[in-house]
Amino acid sequence: MSLSHRPVMLFSLIAALWMATGCTGSTGQVGPADKPAETMDTLVTADWLRRHLDDPDLVVLDCTVLIEQAEDGSLIERSGRASYEAAHIPTAGFADLTGDLSDKTSSLKYALPSAQKFADAMGALGVGDDSRVVLYSANNQVWAARVWWMLRWIGFDRAALLDGGLDAWTATGLPLSADPVDPPARTLTPRVRPELMADRDEVFAAITDTSVTLIDAMPGPHYRGEMSMYDRPGHIAGAINVPVYSLVDDTGHFRSPDELTTVFDQDPDSRVITYCGGGIAASATAFVMTRLGFTNVALYPASLQEWAADPGNPMEVAPVEDEFGP
Repeated sequence: MSLSHRPVMLFSLIAALWMATGCTGSTGQVGPADKPAETMDTLVTADWLRRHLDDPDLVVLDCTVLIEQAEDGSLIERSGRASYEAAHIPTAGFADLTGDLSDKTSSLKYALPSAQKFADAMGALGVGDDSRVVLYSANNQVWAARVWWMLRWIGFDRAALLDGGLDAWTATGLPLSADPVDPPARTLTPRVRPELMADRDEVFAAITDTSVTLIDAMPGPHYRGEMSMYDRPGHIAGAINVPVYSLVDDTGHFRSPDELTTVFDQDPDSRVITYCGGGIAASATAFVMTRLGFTNVALYPASLQEWAADPGNPMEVAPVEDEFGP
């Protein structure tokens, strides 16, 4: 992975990514609802989780990955396991996107594992076919959103994000725990929905297909080509820009449906493919669009780390008018 030598822009990128998900909480979000257990919403509040924490079918998972800036300006991503072990929501296990939840044989970060391997890894964390799952991460909700989308990909629909992540929990004064969590393994049966993941060939075809919308979830400076974290600057040809941080308010909670419907004006039944650098931030875009009623959304999990590495894949730098948000 290459980085441009524009440290100011790189700092802006880091700040933007952290601003998107690393704040404390309000309650005006994409409609998390206090519903009965059997109809858990896909976005829940800290208060909802507090009241349901001891439900026997509920599995809570911390999905944190930490991002740090090295002295040379590069970004270092590492497992959040150590911070989880120090303090986590009581009963929560740890879902490691840098470990069992990625294909470690791939040269790409966060490469998608096989559906069966992912299901087995989630089963080892106590997730079974009849479980309900609440996912959260510290500082950045996109990591939890990636696990949510992967669960949806294997046909599991009983999962939710904790709106505002770990900060929303601590902001209300709720306790944390350092107790180890070792749930019994359960069986999670994959029922794969291949249409929820797009590969390079589908993205390439989408460039000339006006019925498909490509959405770049990277910050505006990266989309416009003013900086680059990958082999080439800019964005996939024809893509529009909806930076992931534009989907949340300044407290780190998802914006209201009324606000978000002004961002996404596509036909709700049309094909949409979201991407970013490594398929993480774009998972939050896919999550939001699914909640808004879009029925044909896919994630390009390999994203720019694969696309930009091949000179045969067309890229552009963008005029500002093609971008939503700063």
